[in-house]
Amino acid sequence: MASALEGLRVIDLTVWFQGPVAAQHLADFGAEVIKVERPKGGDQGRGVRSIKALPVGDWNQYFLVINRNKKSMALDLKTEAGREIMYRLVERSDVFLSNLGAENLEAWRLTWEKLSAINPKLIYATTTGYGPYATTVKPSFDMTVQALTGLMSRLGEPGEPPIYLGMGSGDAYGGLLAALAILVALWHRNTTGAGQRVDASLYGAQLFLAAPTLQAWLATRDPRYAAQQSRAAARNPLWNTYRAEDQWLMLCVPNRDDAFAALAGSLDPADAGVGGDARFATAAARREHARELVAALDAAIARRTAGEWMARWTPLADRHVAASPVATLADLARDAGAWANDYLMETHCEEVNRSVTVRGMPVGLSRTPGTIRGLGPELGQDTEMILFEMLGYDWDEIGALKAKGAIP
Repeated sequence: MASALEGLRVIDLTVWFQGPVAAQHLADFGAEVIKVERPKGGDQGRGVRSIKALPVGDWNQYFLVINRNKKSMALDLKTEAGREIMYRLVERSDVFLSNLGAENLEAWRLTWEKLSAINPKLIYATTTGYGPYATTVKPSFDMTVQALTGLMSRLGEPGEPPIYLGMGSGDAYGGLLAALAILVALWHRNTTGAGQRVDASLYGAQLFLAAPTLQAWLATRDPRYAAQQSRAAARNPLWNTYRAEDQWLMLCVPNRDDAFAALAGSLDPADAGVGGDARFATAAARREHARELVAALDAAIARRTAGEWMARWTPLADRHVAASPVATLADLARDAGAWANDYLMETHCEEVNRSVTVRGMPVGLSRTPGTIRGLGPELGQDTEMILFEMLGYDWDEIGALKAKGAIP
């Protein structure tokens, strides 16, 4: 089966998460991604055996999943011979992607000015912490950047500590946007013949992640959009979390009279008064008496299990009553829909020689879907074949490069 990005060659000079995951998206859809690593140790992600002191299992899922479908080439870019190899690779590639510090790229003479002079059609992509023109520089981590976006200060109950969204969300989102930027630049190159420089930062990605609330604040300057929100006094009590007998539920009902009537009608007879209470008769009244309505719904919903509520509410979807149990990751792994859409997939892992479950494709293409052809490569496993088959070095020259320490 043909791949959507077949014929596209990407140099992936990235480490840890945001950069590698950007290249992984391109590799999933068929790009030839050559991960260039330092000869000793490679990408620091190869050393991850735990996350927050929790073992990741008997295989390094952190590195192997975000570097799947790639080749690995080990180069010592501190040597002149190593840089000459990189320049020859740049001549034959479409994209150069890096999340290393600008000082490293400058020291190794891998700047935009240098590489675009070698290949004017090159897309020179970087993923940074705060953007190329930032006033804040380093260090940048998902957490430190998220702290500056206003997102953390918005989450949690009033007076309680701010909440980090977690799960490497900013890194993952930044990587996705980097892949998008590269594809946009490639489209422009294909119509004009000109390469260009692109950047996707953690900061920019997380500002966009906060877009609905951020935009509302920018438009109104209403401090309520920037403040922590109490679930006990939700502006729309019908759009809130509630605890059922056995687990939490997320209720998403517009503050409209017809939708409220449908929700109130689904409650037990003991709670029938909620629907007829004058304090909740109109949208404005429900906002004014939000605490009272949340308390009434707390009491009503706690009487039954989440499954019982979903059985009642699912048929009311056409009356604008939407809800979902607050699932765990274990629940997600059992979700048939996640498997049917390839959001979760099985693939073979050489490290443990068995099938493992991985996150799959976040998007689907009907003719050229993404595939997993292999998990992350061994360090430098493709170095010699890339030099010989792609870059035109003969075996004597490859031996000489080894002697110089340019390759392992």
